[in-house]
Amino acid sequence: MKKNLSKHRILILGASGYIGNALYKELRPYFKTFGTYRTPKKIFESNKQFFHYNTEEDDVYEILKATKPTIVISALRGDFNAQTIAHQHIAEYALEYGAKIIFLSSANVFDAYSKYPSYELDKTLSHSIYGHFKIKIENMLLRLPKKQVAVLRLPMVFGQQCPRIQEMKQFISENESVEIFPNLIMNVTLDKKVTQQIHYIINREKYGIFHLGSTDLVHHDEFVKQIIETISPKKVLLKHVYTTNDDRYLAVLPKFNKLPKHLQITSDKVLEELTK
Repeated sequence: MKKNLSKHRILILGASGYIGNALYKELRPYFKTFGTYRTPKKIFESNKQFFHYNTEEDDVYEILKATKPTIVISALRGDFNAQTIAHQHIAEYALEYGAKIIFLSSANVFDAYSKYPSYELDKTLSHSIYGHFKIKIENMLLRLPKKQVAVLRLPMVFGQQCPRIQEMKQFISENESVEIFPNLIMNVTLDKKVTQQIHYIINREKYGIFHLGSTDLVHHDEFVKQIIETISPKKVLLKHVYTTNDDRYLAVLPKFNKLPKHLQITSDKVLEELTK
């Protein structure tokens, strides 16, 4: 049954991207949903719910004024400085109008910790520019009234049409090697599971920090080999990348903000979906 369309107005920043677009398709039947796109494309230009938005050239406030969202979902990519300014404006808008911000963050906010998996309340620390940037935005948003913010930390996201799988297929077709990281222990998730989880967080008005990874851990090399078996009948060249001699964790496990059982996922389920 479709929910009351007037309950929320949702703006997805980055709705033309892989996860943003999956989210748009999930939420559009239930809420008044708007999205932004960066690269001009007929399908977006003709959709009256979509707005062209370039973080480096446009002011997000214009789109916020035009769409008047009660929830802003940030799935933006692009220049980090421009994104930082955009998120400052989104935070100001949220403060002024009582809107909620759902920010898609990353397991990389913990990439300086390699000895253990990470939980929601662990202190963030990153050695990478990307992880550093995500921490900066998280900290900015977490200063807002707590009921107005949900920070969702994602591990590697897979799906049949996901960029990672497409890239693997391309490498295989061109007889190039696929990179695997033998010492990397991680968790994973599915695009469609992430969209269901976000839909639930919106419906139940949840807030705080969420770790949306699988409840179990996998080795990167083993997981990628299993994916390759499902997408290619031929022998594939593998390039082993060793960043360290020891096992290194990059995993976001849920502990305090757990979602209901039907919204949790295991790595086997991810693989199962990819073989369909």
